Amino acid sequence: MTRSLPHLLFVAALWLVLGWGMDARAQSGELPSFHIVVADGRFTPARLEVPAGTRIKLTLQNDGPGPLEFENDEMHIEKILAAGGRSFVVLPRMQPGEYSFVDEFNPITGELIVIAK
Repeated sequence: MTRSLPHLLFVAALWLVLGWGMDARAQSGELPSFHIVVADGRFTPARLEVPAGTRIKLTLQNDGPGPLEFENDEMHIEKILAAGGRSFVVLPRMQPGEYSFVDEFNPITGELIVIAK
């Protein structure tokens, strides 16, 4: 059965738009992952360098005695964790620069700076 040219162009466009032509790591769904521990209103590490232009996964672990509200208004990211809780967020592809994330329950001490390079 012969495929029409418009059909082939459509499939090629889907291939590029959906990212099916990416490397094997991206195809497998594996994202660069970073572990963040929050205790007593402080992030460890407090500054984190990540690759620019790549979605990344942040695993959050709340070792503090109270809840944590991990937030970045610009990216519309908000995650609440109970004491002892563990979860993750996936950050979108970021342009090179610095991005601030805060613990809304500890706004003075609870800040994480993500540096996309």
